[in-house]
Amino acid sequence: MLRSSYAASFGRLRAVSLNFLSKEFLRGLARMKDPEEIADALQGTWYRRELELAASVYRAPALVEVAVNRHLVTLNTMAVQASPLFARRALLAYLSRWDIENIELILAAKSLGRSLEETESFLVSSRNIPVGMAGNVIPHSDLKLLLQQADVEAVVNQLVKYGYGAVLLQELGEFRRTGDLGGMVSALQKYYYDRLLWELRFLKGDEGVLREYVRAEVAKRNILNVLKGRESGLDKEAFSRHLIEGGLIAKEQLLEAYGTPSLSELVKRFEPWFNLSDALQRYEQSDNLSEFEVSMDRLLVAGYMGRFRSLSLSSTAVFSFVLQAEVERQNIRRTVYGRQYGMPEEYINAILLVG
Repeated sequence: MLRSSYAASFGRLRAVSLNFLSKEFLRGLARMKDPEEIADALQGTWYRRELELAASVYRAPALVEVAVNRHLVTLNTMAVQASPLFARRALLAYLSRWDIENIELILAAKSLGRSLEETESFLVSSRNIPVGMAGNVIPHSDLKLLLQQADVEAVVNQLVKYGYGAVLLQELGEFRRTGDLGGMVSALQKYYYDRLLWELRFLKGDEGVLREYVRAEVAKRNILNVLKGRESGLDKEAFSRHLIEGGLIAKEQLLEAYGTPSLSELVKRFEPWFNLSDALQRYEQSDNLSEFEVSMDRLLVAGYMGRFRSLSLSSTAVFSFVLQAEVERQNIRRTVYGRQYGMPEEYINAILLVG
């Protein structure tokens, strides 16, 4: 009976997934002249309702940002409802990534003195979703309250009633001393992945590929920490505090790689997990570390999305739906802001996630 009920729920997700935008449609967006034209094109897709609701307050590109963020929350809610009970805690742990992203955004806004109006459109939240249904612990009303706080310390104090507050309080002294949010961001990421990897231990069946994906994502974040730490000139001891446990690459290997003299040699050390040679070439021209992040995102999507889709009637299939929604959000955002900042069509197509 449970299997029959789950099959019906998964069938609904499969039907809904037919609405995901095609690669051809996304490439068409990259050819458009500006974010307003992209917003108009999205009116003919499943983003129409969110675009219409947000149009009275926002204009592109913020209009598109709000619409895709709210739509993502709706899809996450559908996934939670379709998930089998034994996998729901793991899915909710995964979806708490949007709490983490929202908190990081709010902390950065407070640190830079940004207003609520400048920041609210970037929150991944929705007024129309009941608290807890989409995996977020922090409802939209509380996120707005956090944005209204005077400074970073006030935000942290407001977060005490959530699990994140206790994590951030431990880093508050360092922030007062240096004004650097790095310790807080690192603590949030560690908290998130520790919880997620723990919950994934309890899944049954063919979820090994899902655990591998999360460990690969942790490896990606650690590699980015290596690159950012070297660029910032962090000593090895300070850098080690930013590493997240549980990834595909052991902490000892990351610390050893951190002392590698040249960037090309450093990148070569990570070849067993991520081939970053093309990203290195682009970085040498742009001097932008995001080249490595884009490259690793593309490798993760290409390496795992097809494997997820092949696992029908499993909790991994629900995660596949959630990941596909995230990928679509990323692709739309990259296209919109690429057009906003005058990036050529070829460049936008090169940074889209396909899989």
